[in-house]
Amino acid sequence: MATTAATEPLEELRARLAPLSDLRGLLELLQYDQETVMPPAGAAARAEHMATLSGLLHDGWADPRIGELLEEVGGTDLEGDDAALVRVVAKETDKARRVPAELVRELAIASSRGQEAWAKAREHDDFAAFQPYLQHNVELKREYAACFDAAEPYDALLDDYEPGMLTDEVRAVFGPLREELPALVAAAAERSPGMLTGHFPIDGQRRAVDLVLKRVGFTDEAWRLDTSTHPFSASPGQGDSRITTRFAEDSLESLLSSLHEFGHGLYEAQVDPALARSPLGRGVSMSVHESQSRLWEIFVGMSVPFWRGVWPQLSEAMGGPPNGLDPEGFVATLASVQPSLIRVDADPVSYPLHIVLRFELELALMAGDLAVDDLPGAWRDGMRDLLGIDVPDDRLGVLQDIHWSFGAFGYFPTYALGTLLAAQIWDVAVGELPDLDAQLEAGDLAPLRDWLRERIHRHGRRLEVRDLIRQATGRELDAGPYLAYARARAGSE
Repeated sequence: MATTAATEPLEELRARLAPLSDLRGLLELLQYDQETVMPPAGAAARAEHMATLSGLLHDGWADPRIGELLEEVGGTDLEGDDAALVRVVAKETDKARRVPAELVRELAIASSRGQEAWAKAREHDDFAAFQPYLQHNVELKREYAACFDAAEPYDALLDDYEPGMLTDEVRAVFGPLREELPALVAAAAERSPGMLTGHFPIDGQRRAVDLVLKRVGFTDEAWRLDTSTHPFSASPGQGDSRITTRFAEDSLESLLSSLHEFGHGLYEAQVDPALARSPLGRGVSMSVHESQSRLWEIFVGMSVPFWRGVWPQLSEAMGGPPNGLDPEGFVATLASVQPSLIRVDADPVSYPLHIVLRFELELALMAGDLAVDDLPGAWRDGMRDLLGIDVPDDRLGVLQDIHWSFGAFGYFPTYALGTLLAAQIWDVAVGELPDLDAQLEAGDLAPLRDWLRERIHRHGRRLEVRDLIRQATGRELDAGPYLAYARARAGSE
């Protein structure tokens, strides 16, 4: 509770912050529209829209009055949501003041233009066409990182997605993964049943995705599903959860991709409504966010009980069981450990190696040790080193992910951190929900959703990342549960 002295400035602070939350939601809405339904010819205008809104948002955070209000409440005894709000706002305003408004505008324009250039370059396997846009993004991000007093430039970029984590901490976490996983993947691939392949008509996949999403909690009143080149989620505001997937006739990636993005959307949807239109009213970090998407993708989406319960309806939706398999065979192929060219198609054991590669390339780019022109070759070398496979072209290599097109350097490490955390959270959930397998088979996902809401989702940004992880699991981030899962999946335990 706030003291009497702090009540008035806190109320004014909240009133000033609410429109900034609205601007952030509008930016998400514009980006979602750009990636799903915007005509390509609208790209130039959209870049200006995004730049204008980004500038307004930056100006709002840099407003001197917010700093004055923080000073007014700084000497009072705050606790609970009030203390959390002041902590988060103090950090956000400090960041905003360090970055020039013109740089914010340049970053927004480069992001929007880069995404359009990437989509075309990926379609035509033409890295050279994308190279100038990527070069510009790298230069802008170096300039952005220089605005902060960071031990190394990448610390500033990482902090935007994983507050408080340092590059050296990521190196320490990724070291054991780099050391152990390549051998696990190579050994497991020899006895793997093989990846799921075949011809899967898109219409059948759409029906199957709709069936699976409705089973886990997707409703037409609060959710929307679209297609995009790269699957993602957006939560412009309370009651508005949007996710995308992509379809290919030779793959059932759409099923796991949809569950993955549902996990992201569910996190935002289950934040305490009392935190709406507040900086506290969204996910605390991208690793925690990714833990939620990976939990639904891996531990629900690769669960035999889950598919056993929906198998008759899924088979009907797709015109027969995929490849004539039963639920056990289906899961065995979904989770088959095989080196993969594409990150989003990768099995849970080899997946972190894709992130290790991107992390190492990002570090080299930001440090100036790797030229953008040399990135495709470095990518091929890294894939050969970590996963033992050759990359046939840039579309399946360096152009496969959208993130660098909009300057999201520092984002990729959170994918692997989130995968580790998902295993840690699932380990606790299984112990505390003894009927979980039966509930998965029955399609009763409410107990799991409620457990996740109580342990993680409802808190938004009330807690710092480390505190949330300790509260949710009883310990610090621990790679142990993931490595145990990976060894078991690879057949080494």
